[in-house]
Amino acid sequence: MTSSTPRSDVISSTARRRAIVAGSVGNFIEWYEFGIYGFLATILAAQFFSDGQQTGIESLIATYASFAIAFFFRPVGAALFGRIGDRIGRKPTLILVLVMMSGATALIGILPTYASIGVAAPILLTIVRILQGLSAGGEFGGAVSVMTEFAPAGKRGFYGSWQSFTVALGLLGGAGTVALLASLLSEADLAAWGWRIAFLLAIPLGAVALFLRLRLEETPEFQKVATADTTKVAEPVVRAGAAETAKAILLGIGRLMGWSAAGYTFLVVMPSYLQSSLNASFQEALISTVLANAGFAATILPAGWLSDKIGRRWVMLTGTGLIVILALPLLNVLQNPDLGVGVHGLAVFVAGAVVGLIAGPGPAMLAEMFPTSVRYTGLGLSYSISNAVFSGSAGLIITSLIASTGNVDVPAYYVMATCLVSAIAIGTLRGNAHRAELRK
Repeated sequence: MTSSTPRSDVISSTARRRAIVAGSVGNFIEWYEFGIYGFLATILAAQFFSDGQQTGIESLIATYASFAIAFFFRPVGAALFGRIGDRIGRKPTLILVLVMMSGATALIGILPTYASIGVAAPILLTIVRILQGLSAGGEFGGAVSVMTEFAPAGKRGFYGSWQSFTVALGLLGGAGTVALLASLLSEADLAAWGWRIAFLLAIPLGAVALFLRLRLEETPEFQKVATADTTKVAEPVVRAGAAETAKAILLGIGRLMGWSAAGYTFLVVMPSYLQSSLNASFQEALISTVLANAGFAATILPAGWLSDKIGRRWVMLTGTGLIVILALPLLNVLQNPDLGVGVHGLAVFVAGAVVGLIAGPGPAMLAEMFPTSVRYTGLGLSYSISNAVFSGSAGLIITSLIASTGNVDVPAYYVMATCLVSAIAIGTLRGNAHRAELRK
């Protein structure tokens, strides 16, 4: 590959594979951590947010508030690291956010609890969650930029879908880790110290991810922009204006909000909802979550591939439409104890699968909205703001509304409303946008 003006047709297959793997591995760690935090929410509530006076629902709400705070720092991280990534390159920025993210996750595993240091415990946990939010905000834009900028013609949807697929793998990894710990340890030991193991596993995971990212090449699209800036003789580079970029970010948020809300409601919040509202056991809730994430993983890559054939719009509209139609019936199935474990398992599997129809084409759809010079920033801000508002707050909103209204159908209404808005925004996509080259 030439060093000055790299061309997509001479990118080696090895470089493309490294782009997928190195881009994906950080997402795996990010969503592994957010997964275990959600799956262990009831334990963390007792360890960090309870002085023995609050009810279980009150401490759980406080836990989700800390969860939401991390998400609201994601846009800050997206703006900060996105700017760096669009200036100095995707590779060094992704290495920086990986080290920060893995370190913050491991820190949770050694934090003292409320019983040890009192009110300082939830404060320290919240500070660490803020660091995680900052670093996670810089992950998505860089990872998707790497995957889509290395993708060969006609395969951006499939390449970008690996980001979403590793989200599913991360959540499954988190659920599997917690399930394994729950099976090996007594409930008392898991609550006392076993939960720490799940967070400390970020150390070896981060070491592997760092090795892979150090071997990553800079993307050809970024190198073209850097060459143009340096020599002033390469092909012209688009410099998007602030107003145009802001408009694209707002549109991107609208297109993603249903994915954000439904994804976190079905894939992360569900365990605590099943336990607190439907009296399910910890093991039953985890099994349901594993099945939901398995359904999610099953449709992501096929949806990304299909979007390269027929377009992002129709695949994503199918996903949002199915969620609007099926959310309440699927939740009602879970609420009916007479239907049996098999039917309940099928319901959560289907719930995850329809979210995958949005998540598969989603990364490529976003990448196609921004020129190279602001792609890292635009991708990151669209995704992180959407997640901050509609994912990070999902547990807090749902738990609070159920507590105040007593209506256990709140999760279904929440995802239905957000997916309806997303469907309108997705409908503005051009049908042939997937066939055009990425904007320079």
